Amino acid sequence: MNERGGRTGNTDSRAAALSGNARRDDYSDIIDLPHHTSAKHPRMAAEMRAAQFAPFAALTGYEDVIKETALRQLARVKARDRMKD
Repeated sequence: MNERGGRTGNTDSRAAALSGNARRDDYSDIIDLPHHTSAKHPRMAAEMRAAQFAPFAALTGYEDVIKETALRQLARVKARDRMKD
């Protein structure tokens, strides 16, 4: 423990574990393993999988409110410009 009550890490053993053969950036130990297929959960259909990532409208009606506000504001600006003329 250190003076603050926390654990002190052993950096020497960590550095040793990351050096040499313990560190494998090329994944050669697992690259040729067969792909895991679950016996418990069936594969998801491509259509269902695509639907998972499809965009959605988080705020339904928001676009309509924005368009309506823009049209009202444009009408105000046009009315103000007509008054100036």
